[in-house]
Amino acid sequence: MSETKDRPYHHGDLRRALTDTALAMLATDQNWAFTLREVARRTGVSHAAPYKHFRDKDVLLRELARIGFVRLGQTMTMAMSSDGSSVRGKFVAGAQACIDFALQNPGLYHLMFSSDADKTADPQLHDAAMNTFAILLRFLEEGQRNGSFRPVAISALAAASWAQVHGLAMLAINGQLLEEKVGPEPVRAALDVLLDGLCRGD
Repeated sequence: MSETKDRPYHHGDLRRALTDTALAMLATDQNWAFTLREVARRTGVSHAAPYKHFRDKDVLLRELARIGFVRLGQTMTMAMSSDGSSVRGKFVAGAQACIDFALQNPGLYHLMFSSDADKTADPQLHDAAMNTFAILLRFLEEGQRNGSFRPVAISALAAASWAQVHGLAMLAINGQLLEEKVGPEPVRAALDVLLDGLCRGD
């Protein structure tokens, strides 16, 4: 595991200090092989201190994933908030924001969708993930109401959209969107194809 700068803890919010340290470690190493003991050391607290807030490492990982979904939702909302953009423009902006988030936070993004972020075991994590997904649902519903998107089941539109964007994000962070395979602008090209299927043709 590569070294991150130790982050001594002196006073204040211990839970926040521990999660900040763990997020920094995740960003540096892009995996979650660390232990609670190592998080405590780098935070500058005793080995027992994390257990005041996190029963075990799984609880900490679920909290990191929750933070990831909250941040992803905020990123997507900001990207799609331009009043002057077309429906297609807002969709592309939100999708690109999601992919950029994954590229900038590969370790966190992988954790968010891993089995270690068990959403059934943590209602707050489940709610954060669903709230982020709801951004897409509301956008698609609004697009249907104004006639931009096809009048089919929202669940079908959402599944196609999320699968495409998440798939592109995973391919991007794994370095698999190679020009010789998918052309010079694969993300925009793929989104244009998706939107041609989502949008009404009349």
